[in-house]
Amino acid sequence: MANPSQKKQTTIQPLDDRIVVKRTEPEQTSSGGIVLPENAKEKPQQGKVLAVGPGKLLDNGERAKPDVATGDLILFGKYSGSELTVDGEEIVILKESDILAKLG
Repeated sequence: MANPSQKKQTTIQPLDDRIVVKRTEPEQTSSGGIVLPENAKEKPQQGKVLAVGPGKLLDNGERAKPDVATGDLILFGKYSGSELTVDGEEIVILKESDILAKLG
């Protein structure tokens, strides 16, 4: 019997060519060493891939293999994807085509 005080963690399984990403933490200081206040920090445009969908469905009925995998560090567009909060954690769900590059 499950303990009712334990929270059940939500599992997100993206569909088609969608990717679930957790943004990396923003820089706390500027390149000159100045500590940035909370409201001056920009949301980072890079993150870690948490989950990958099965791939885009092609016209011939097959699926295109995704170019990224769980755990990859990626760069994505500033206004790409949909931001959500799941279990108190901010995530972004975006299409694979919104990914600009893999970091290395």
